[in-house]
Amino acid sequence: MSELGDRIATTLRRERERRDLSVSELARRAGVAKATVSQLENGGGNPSVETLWALASAMEIPFAVLVDEGVRSPTLIRAGEGGTAVASSASEYVAVLLSASPPHARRDIYLLTAEPGTPRLSDPHPRGTTEHVVMISGRGLVGPADAPFELGPGDYLSYAGDAPHVFEALTPGMSAVCVSESR
Repeated sequence: MSELGDRIATTLRRERERRDLSVSELARRAGVAKATVSQLENGGGNPSVETLWALASAMEIPFAVLVDEGVRSPTLIRAGEGGTAVASSASEYVAVLLSASPPHARRDIYLLTAEPGTPRLSDPHPRGTTEHVVMISGRGLVGPADAPFELGPGDYLSYAGDAPHVFEALTPGMSAVCVSESR
């Protein structure tokens, strides 16, 4: 079994059982074959975005619940690497989950720009805050103040925002999207 297959199997069975649904009933509600549900719960198959979306919708849960890795920061995903990727069976489309929103979370989204010079040092935000950064342009040092990561275009990093952190441009024209999430 693959790591993704294992996550889907465990989560699918757990969520189906929480809703007291049989494999047959979930398959009927989702419009997929019973064999597909059984295969996925056993860690097999290569489900498409459409299949997982149908199953999540039938159980009234977010798609991300089925594929989230549940990793706590820091999490670094380089452009073109990692993340939980699920391909479409209907088009040339791949959804890469970088971070799932936990229940009862608040998310603020920022576009950040910086130029080389003095780094932006941030004091800790409220307890439970996590920051997610996707570098758009340039290169920079981002993340925990005591151990930042060098990021380039397309790189993703999540880290504890409730600890001192830094955002420092290494090249002119650095920009990034930052999502600040608090519980």
